[in-house]
Amino acid sequence: MKYIRLTVFVLGFLLFGCYQSKSKTTSVTGDKEQIQNLIRQVLNWSESKNSIDLLPALTDSKDSICIGFDFNKHKLNLDKLKETNFFAKEFIENYNQIIQTLDRKIKSNEFEKWNTYELPTFIFANDVNPWCLCQDVPYDKPNPWDLVEVEIINLNSKKGELNWKWGKTELNEAPGWKEFTYRFKVTKENGRWKIAYLQGFDFKESTR
Repeated sequence: MKYIRLTVFVLGFLLFGCYQSKSKTTSVTGDKEQIQNLIRQVLNWSESKNSIDLLPALTDSKDSICIGFDFNKHKLNLDKLKETNFFAKEFIENYNQIIQTLDRKIKSNEFEKWNTYELPTFIFANDVNPWCLCQDVPYDKPNPWDLVEVEIINLNSKKGELNWKWGKTELNEAPGWKEFTYRFKVTKENGRWKIAYLQGFDFKESTR
């Protein structure tokens, strides 16, 4: 009788463990799909007319040299980021600090003044698009961002760190596209995954 009870207990324990493992795998798969959809939405939005002007330049009287940033426009940018429901508070505040810091450095002559028809004299939004760290895309297709795929680095129920890469790379034989990855982080706010960090918006890199 003892052996029967022990066997039933062991079988029950094993079945419970299998169920827990399957449940966890299903949860991770579901989260990965949600996050992949989120980053695709963000990239599509960044290329749309609803996106923001990342460098809301304030120009001199000749309307050519950037002497800082227009903080009325900047506030509208912050409001737009909030309204998308794509971005976590920490991402929005990080972008805010990038603009605040660049403005201070421009006004204190830590950066040379720059002609708004030319590239900025700092790293952020200079020559490459910070949303994707790219100047173009690997293939000529409608909505190419919908082919972006994600790889999990770390992920739990509240936070995650991932890379996104280009899917369908067989459509372009250039090896660089196959090797490209872009790091980003997500966090859950009010039960919804949101972008917490994007590699192209790294504060230290963006403000040097």
